[in-house]
Amino acid sequence: MLYKQMKIIIAPDSFKGSLTSMEAGTIIKNAFQKVFPQAAIEVVPMADGGEGTLDTLLFSTKGKRLQKEVKGPLGEPVPVEYGILGDEETVLIEMAKISGLPMVEESKRNPLNTTTYGIGEVILDAINQGYRKFLIGLGGSATNDGGLGMLQALGATFQDEAGKKVPPFGSAVGEVASVDFSTIHPQVKECQFDIASDVENPLCGEIGASAVFGPQKGADEKMVEMLDASLSKYGALIEQHLGKTFQNMKGAGAAGGLGFAFLSIGGTILSGSKLIAEAANLHQDIPHADLIITGEGQSDFQTLYGKIPGYIGQLASENNIPAMLISGSLGDGYEKLYEYFTSCDSIATGPMSIEDCILHAENLLYKKAYNLAKIIHLHSKGD
Repeated sequence: MLYKQMKIIIAPDSFKGSLTSMEAGTIIKNAFQKVFPQAAIEVVPMADGGEGTLDTLLFSTKGKRLQKEVKGPLGEPVPVEYGILGDEETVLIEMAKISGLPMVEESKRNPLNTTTYGIGEVILDAINQGYRKFLIGLGGSATNDGGLGMLQALGATFQDEAGKKVPPFGSAVGEVASVDFSTIHPQVKECQFDIASDVENPLCGEIGASAVFGPQKGADEKMVEMLDASLSKYGALIEQHLGKTFQNMKGAGAAGGLGFAFLSIGGTILSGSKLIAEAANLHQDIPHADLIITGEGQSDFQTLYGKIPGYIGQLASENNIPAMLISGSLGDGYEKLYEYFTSCDSIATGPMSIEDCILHAENLLYKKAYNLAKIIHLHSKGD
């Protein structure tokens, strides 16, 4: 095939702290288009279920945005966005945009005072419009309420010892004495909840939601112990009520235990990378490409364990399509990535600090992509 007829798919994750996945993809495309002006180059920005998932997938699938005012992470009314994918049947919810840590000022971050109630409100809004299929990204949460707020918004009843309904905040999780799921909106049972999360932590314990993620949400050591004990009691009550166990399932501790709540209403926690890639139809497009390019802020041996570039590299390998990886930096064990990638490159030019790489990321990425395109062009002339 002549190089000018090449089909190139550019599907990067974001370069954290510097470039969104869309920005990174566009920069790489511009560099390659300059060398291959007649090539068919498609940018498919990617995400892993965390921040940027909504924007990324609505662009990739030509979906649409919907607005709704709901309770934010601190319980106050806030305008939020969610989406409908291009298939016109899948609702896309990015937790970071509804109950996310970036929505809470640093001085106000306290998992005792945050709630997932708004997530439930958005789900009900979509249900009332006739939707039944949901894709939910759990990254970037400000919460540690075990999904108490979301389940209450969906209609579940949680009462304390005095028979009063508990408030929908992290501080109230330990007050729950009785659980009743029979009051949940009946159409919730008709819904499919696919949860995009690469977090495998259980609900409680040393590697549970509170211990691992609580501190970054404002919890001190004493609070972590209290939150963990509360979630354990709360989780046991729900399991006893439903006659099923979820606390120790992989991902139950995602988003402060929201993963557990989704499992309790029939949700399925899946690899965020796989779900997002499939929603963007990459598994259908990659077999028809001549070259795949992906990237991220830093690549190392962990890239192969659930990260977007690793999954894309594996997809490309399965279809015998050459793949190239361009990253902000290459870390420990990156050599293992050569199993799936033809080349692995860092955008750094000589010894550079992380700050300099972030500051000059746009220019550095363009130059690296342009150099790679020139090399491919040289080796394509004889085809």
